[in-house]
Amino acid sequence: MIEFSTKGRTLEMLRHRLTCAEILPLFICTVGDWSFRKSWVLQEIPGRLGAGPWIVRSSSSSEDSLDASNAGAFVSVLNVGSGQIEGAVNKVIASYRSASQTEEILIQPMLTDVEMAGVAFSHDPNTGSPDRIINWSQGGDTQAVTGGLDGKVWQIAGGSRISKKNRLEPVVTLLEELLSIFSEVPIDCEFAITNKKEIRILWLLQARPLILKSSPKPVEKHLDQLNSIRHKILSNMKQVPFLVGERTVYGIMPDWNPAEIIGVRPRPLAMSLYRDVITDSIWAFQRHNYGYRNLRSFPIMIDFLGLPYIDVRVSFNSFIPSDLDDNLAGRLVDYYLKKLAVLPRLHDKIEFEIVFSCYTFDLQHSLSQLEPFGFSKNDQNRLAESLLTLTNSILHPTEGLWRQDEKKLRNLNTRLQVLQSSSLGSIEKIYWLLEDCKRYGTLPFAGLARAAFVAVQMLKSLVNLNVLSAANYRDFMESISTVSSEMTFEQKKLTKSNFLKKYGHLRPGTYDILSPRYDSKPELYFDWELPLDKKFKQKKLFFLSKSQRKMIDQLLVSNGIQTNADNLLVFIRSAIELREKSKFAFTRNLSEAMSLIESVGARAGLTTESLSYCDVSAFRELYVSTVDHEETLNHSIAKGRARYENTLSLSLPPLITKPEDVLSFEWPMTDPNYITQKKVIAPVATHVTKDEISHKIVCIPNADPGFDWIFSYPISGFITAWGGANSHMAIRAGEQQIPAVIGAGEVLFRHWSSSKRLMLDCALRRVEIIQ
Repeated sequence: MIEFSTKGRTLEMLRHRLTCAEILPLFICTVGDWSFRKSWVLQEIPGRLGAGPWIVRSSSSSEDSLDASNAGAFVSVLNVGSGQIEGAVNKVIASYRSASQTEEILIQPMLTDVEMAGVAFSHDPNTGSPDRIINWSQGGDTQAVTGGLDGKVWQIAGGSRISKKNRLEPVVTLLEELLSIFSEVPIDCEFAITNKKEIRILWLLQARPLILKSSPKPVEKHLDQLNSIRHKILSNMKQVPFLVGERTVYGIMPDWNPAEIIGVRPRPLAMSLYRDVITDSIWAFQRHNYGYRNLRSFPIMIDFLGLPYIDVRVSFNSFIPSDLDDNLAGRLVDYYLKKLAVLPRLHDKIEFEIVFSCYTFDLQHSLSQLEPFGFSKNDQNRLAESLLTLTNSILHPTEGLWRQDEKKLRNLNTRLQVLQSSSLGSIEKIYWLLEDCKRYGTLPFAGLARAAFVAVQMLKSLVNLNVLSAANYRDFMESISTVSSEMTFEQKKLTKSNFLKKYGHLRPGTYDILSPRYDSKPELYFDWELPLDKKFKQKKLFFLSKSQRKMIDQLLVSNGIQTNADNLLVFIRSAIELREKSKFAFTRNLSEAMSLIESVGARAGLTTESLSYCDVSAFRELYVSTVDHEETLNHSIAKGRARYENTLSLSLPPLITKPEDVLSFEWPMTDPNYITQKKVIAPVATHVTKDEISHKIVCIPNADPGFDWIFSYPISGFITAWGGANSHMAIRAGEQQIPAVIGAGEVLFRHWSSSKRLMLDCALRRVEIIQ
């Protein structure tokens, strides 16, 4: 057993102890040696290390300690020749700023024939779990991923088996040996693998303690929890009665995308609220109303020890028209599932890239891709006919389902006023606010959201057929008027009290009780003195040309779609706008219920933070029975808190295609959604506060309508980790023509948000780190 020292001394101690990796020859000198015995140092380097080139590295006493890594704080100089050594050592010493005579400089030969290089962690730096995480890139740049940001990322649970055939198996074995040598202190190391004449050698370039926020979870406990998830998935992979499809897939972004709405690790109250008002039954009830298969007894969202996932087989079943027979429906679901498994980057684009969920002008051409997979022309025609019937029932100008849902929304606010003015107690009001939220809020919202997807798909099909240009599409989306743009404008035009009366119920993280409402902390979100940006003053109007109107009318007739060009455009615009308005409407009930939950908790001596661990079912229990309030709430909170501690230490892939993915997987590089055709270079803001975001590219892991306050500031652009092409933030960015990247994924988001300045070029679909 040894203890960590400086970078150079640690490598020196390991050099003759390590069995599963090599360590390059090294020479360590002090600042004092360099100051008083420079000629000796210059003579010793080639004598001990060979002719070069060398790498001159920092080996300061203030880095690589148990308290602070100071990673990247000091300079390393690569590919140093004999005539450059003096300047390189001076650079390293200068980076120490006020170096004592005992501070060290480490010099080693440069590696050649490097096949791959990267960093490896014995534990997840974010969760503290004993997951071995390897971040590597191909090629000879041994510093390309020293920050753990570039290249590929692969992880495996500590204690699980790894095949000898896996090219990263030697790195995992290295981590295990280092843990043994350093008495199980979490490890952060740099490595490289060389390949010369088919002889592969693993080199350890650096080893230091990995500083975690809390004590790491025991390997055995972590592995037991992951195996419980694996067994659950294995059990669910079999065929299920009343559900077509041979297997399933789980994802955090398909369909009702929980990663975007409630986050990857939501607290129990947020999770249970989202389930109650949408994903347990409301979603399926409304989709069936819209002409799709009946999935009313199937919750679409499940959780793996607190991590929310969409059951994609259930989702894909719900996109099948109700009049298709089980045979064709089953083959379609299996085709969709296989396509997603092969192309996981489409996990946030399933309605545009995978499933056929509505009739579009280019549908017949799109359906032809099914033929190589055993779908006959008759199959394609039957599907097209079903989708046409379904689509006509949705978009009909007078009898369309979207019109009916528009009417339902009007009842919500009327009933809210009745509830608020009633003499009901807080528990009763919470119950009825949530019941109304479902019946008159999320139910029509689910329908209007479906109509909005149909609308956007039809609009895109007109672009695909060259009836509309890409510029027409952008102009149309910019002409959309939503609650978000109205709010930005009215924040400068209404009095503060009137503004907050209308918009005060919103909160970033709609389901998160810990996120303050606008009206509870308005100064946290708004600068009332900031002038209105000119771009918010007037909307562009969009009109079809005479020839475009004629072509669309002809397409409508030839395809059997029961509307005309003008009414189609009304439907498309209305569906997109009403989706956002319905979301705004139902969140008022939800937010009011959460405020009452806070009040009830306060009377029981409970903090808001404690209530975030409570399941909303506890409040239903208080309504329907005579149980003790404090005991019921405290029991739910204790259970939720214990479970959430486990949730925080878990990390699973965004798409689970097989049970083994739970134990080991590669983090996927996603295909982000680039909004607008604009380009911007600006500083990055990750602290999303009103004082930080102006004239910056704002990086937010996930964002819902409660984040609309940021658009009252002149932001340069924004990036989200999670979100779809038709998400609220995508619509908002297109409407205001703000360059944005929606749904960058975990790896790219961490990479970009950790930088100081970015170039975001949406036309070229490219993000580049400037600083």
